[in-house]
Amino acid sequence: MLSKSIQLLLSVTLLVLVAIACAPAAPTQAPAATTAPTQAAAPSVSTQSSATSAPTKAAVATTAPVAVPTQAAATPKRGGTVTIAYSQEPPTLNHYIGTTSAMWSINAMILEGLVTLDPDGNFIPNLAETLPTKENGGVSDDGKTITFKHRKGVKWSDGTAFTCDDVVFTWKAVMTKESGAASTVGWTDLDSITCPDADTTVAKFKNLYSPFLALFRNPIMPKSAGDPANMQKWPYNRKPIGTGPFQVQEWASADHITLVRNANYRDATAGKPYLDSIIVKFVPSVDVGLNLLKSGQVDVMWNLSEAVLPTVEKMPGIKFVSKASTSSERLVLNLADPKIDATPDPLNNPHPILGDLRVRQAMQLAINKQQIVDTLLFGKASVATSDVHAGWATCELKSSEFSLDKAKQLLTEAGWVPGTDSIRVSKGAKFVKDGTRLRLKYQTTSGDKLREDTQQLILDQLKQIGVEVYIENVPSDVLFGTWASGAVRRHGQFDIIQFSPNPDIADPHSHMYQYYDSAMMPTAANKGAGANYSRWVNKDADKAIEQAGGILDLKLRHDLYCQSAQLIANELPVIFLYNRSASSGYSERLQNYVGYNASNPDFGANAANWWLK
Repeated sequence: MLSKSIQLLLSVTLLVLVAIACAPAAPTQAPAATTAPTQAAAPSVSTQSSATSAPTKAAVATTAPVAVPTQAAATPKRGGTVTIAYSQEPPTLNHYIGTTSAMWSINAMILEGLVTLDPDGNFIPNLAETLPTKENGGVSDDGKTITFKHRKGVKWSDGTAFTCDDVVFTWKAVMTKESGAASTVGWTDLDSITCPDADTTVAKFKNLYSPFLALFRNPIMPKSAGDPANMQKWPYNRKPIGTGPFQVQEWASADHITLVRNANYRDATAGKPYLDSIIVKFVPSVDVGLNLLKSGQVDVMWNLSEAVLPTVEKMPGIKFVSKASTSSERLVLNLADPKIDATPDPLNNPHPILGDLRVRQAMQLAINKQQIVDTLLFGKASVATSDVHAGWATCELKSSEFSLDKAKQLLTEAGWVPGTDSIRVSKGAKFVKDGTRLRLKYQTTSGDKLREDTQQLILDQLKQIGVEVYIENVPSDVLFGTWASGAVRRHGQFDIIQFSPNPDIADPHSHMYQYYDSAMMPTAANKGAGANYSRWVNKDADKAIEQAGGILDLKLRHDLYCQSAQLIANELPVIFLYNRSASSGYSERLQNYVGYNASNPDFGANAANWWLK
């Protein structure tokens, strides 16, 4: 059974889509225009899903967003500073060249899109006045043209007016090849953006693009941000101009970012934001951040997990908020030769060890995921099986089997035999000469104890089947940075990396396309755009994902995403570990704090309503 919140989400999405679908000329199966499917055959996969029923209710939130305070009894007071501890420092605050969760959560206090999500993961208008529908004239009969009416009187933090020209600029900046945008998903499907007047944006897609609301959830940039061809070097990247409640006053690298009240915020006349300032304090580890929280030196600790719940529960004056999340911790396996910088041809340049599916299967068989959940997360998380485990696209895949015997058998079949010290060496392996040691580098972000503990467990588990793993963790900007900065995952210079992206609960398309479509491998030619870090190539998955982005029927879209999820489970470009919650700890003196939304990492989205008791 779907939960009430998911049913509501389905309902919201359905009404928008039904509005489009009522049009007589609407196409029903137009492929996304990003990359045309190259194979006509239907995906030869089985779908294991229980979420097959279509939504049955019709309701839509088309009015302006409303704050959802958790403590409404007291009258908000204006003034004061809140300090938030972050165990990661983002390499940039430019949404279009950065990809980290830390960046998202900080930007949520500064930048805004035309639409956003409410705490339950439903689309609601933001810089737009209403959600576009057929009934209000926002969606054309063929579903290809979307009209957004803007809120009146919105200004950027520098005092200039927000207009349709800024939306046009954002699109063109992302699409400028020299900009080095990390992703152009959805933007490439646009045929034009025009401005009938300053407060109206008309977006015309080349083909029907069903996740259009998710696309315009991305922040809008002011046309004054800079020359798109030089985007990697904009001063904006460290001091963005936004329409949100706060603006950047100072960024002291490796120490803090100071956000101060945006005097031009649209709700300034109502006294918002209530806080004078927010200090984003970078700390070397979660443990350091928790100590600062306990001592009262910080008011919020960002990005916690169930693993620290017993610790936080013992802290006087500290609350712990945890919500279901779309995020799941996983191992990303590099299927391409890591000695070649960002190869666009992984099939002819395979990883010498991980390029063999049998090795990847053996590794998954040897990892006891339930033990990780029970030992490190106190049994409060669930074993992960796919990226689509929340929202209307949820796919119920089987948890992977744990069997050391089967793992050992697979490695032997793959030409890896036990060596003198029990670590296996190659003898007839597919991609290496005989005598090569089965040794892999395993990386994640430094300073994250849960991840470090997880690494240690997995290291021990893999050793039992003769796989030697060594750990070499790095700061988040080294792992998650931009193409220009030489980030490890974008250049494909790794064996195994561990992290947890955040698929959008309202629409998984952007995530599935970016992370798994073969067109989305970061390469020199696309200046690192895309997030297919595994460099996985599967034409059936490409076809399923691309079809899902160009049709209206939610049931069919759900099935297509589940087909691709099953292919991922079969071929293992990633090994899913456990589903993460969206959790943080905060001081009782902080009021109206709602924590993360259940569907995204921008936990600061409600920051305009925060105040101190």
